[in-house]
Amino acid sequence: MFKYLNPKRFYFAVGKRKFWEFIVLAVFVLFFYGPLLNMFMMAFANVYEPPHLLASEWGLKWWNFIFEQESLRSSIIQSFVVAVITTICSMIICIPAAYSLARFKYPGRRIFMLSFLLTNAFPKIGIFISIGVLFYKYNLMGTLAGVVIIHMINSMMFMVWLPSSSFRTVHPQQEEAARDVGAGPVRTFFKVTLPMAMPGIAVATLYTFLGSMEEAQGTLLVGLGQLKTMPVEMYGIILDYPGQAGAVFAILLIIPSLVLIFLMRKYIGPDAIAGGFKMK
Repeated sequence: MFKYLNPKRFYFAVGKRKFWEFIVLAVFVLFFYGPLLNMFMMAFANVYEPPHLLASEWGLKWWNFIFEQESLRSSIIQSFVVAVITTICSMIICIPAAYSLARFKYPGRRIFMLSFLLTNAFPKIGIFISIGVLFYKYNLMGTLAGVVIIHMINSMMFMVWLPSSSFRTVHPQQEEAARDVGAGPVRTFFKVTLPMAMPGIAVATLYTFLGSMEEAQGTLLVGLGQLKTMPVEMYGIILDYPGQAGAVFAILLIIPSLVLIFLMRKYIGPDAIAGGFKMK
C-alpha cells in the first residue's frame, strides 16, 4: 500500500506533528521553568521595572542587602539548626519503629502505620492549633523544642514508611548468618541490617531535612515570632521588601535542597520512593 502513499502529503503530516510537539514542549518548559528563570533574573537585578522582560541594571545589590540584615542572617542559621536537630531526633525515634514494623507481626500494625498518614491527610493548620493548646499547657510555645516537635510530626510518615520498606528487603537469613558467626543483635543491626537498608533511610533523611527547611505554618504558630526560620521570614520579605530581595532569599532557600539532592542522587529513584509507601 506504500506505493499509493503521496510522499509530499506524508512529509507534510510528519512535519506538522513535529511542529505541534515542539509547541507543547515549549509551553511545558515555559510554564514550569519560566518562574524559576524569572526568579534567577530578579535575584541579580539591581533595578527591575515591570513589564520589562530583563533588568535595567545588573549586580549583587540585593544579595548584599540580604546578608546585611541581622534578622535574615539569624533566620538562615536557625533554619539549619532546626532542620539538623529534627533530622537527628527523627532518625533516633523512627528508625527503631520502622525496624519493628518491618520485622514483627502484631495486631494493629497496619492501623499504626496508617496513623502516620493522618497528619498529612488533613489540613495541617487544624492539627497545629490543637497541638498549640497542649503546648501552652506545657510551656512549649515560642521554644526550640516546640518547633522541633512540630517539624518531627510532619516528617514521621517518611521516616517510618521508607526505612520500614528498606528493612523488609533485608532477608532474615542474612541476619541469622551474622548471629551464627557470633555477632550479637546490636552488632548485627549496625553491621548488616542498617547498611543494607541505607538507601531507603537516606531518602527518608533527605525528605525530613528538606521538609523541615520549608515548614512555615507550624513554625509561625508555635514559634510565636520568637523563633523565625527562613520560610517564616519569607512572608515578611514578600510584604516589606522589593521582589529582588524575595528572589535572593528564595534562592538561598533552594540551594540546600539542590546540594543534598545532588549528593544523594544515587539513592533517589522511583523504586526507593514508591516502595516505601507500600503497607504489608
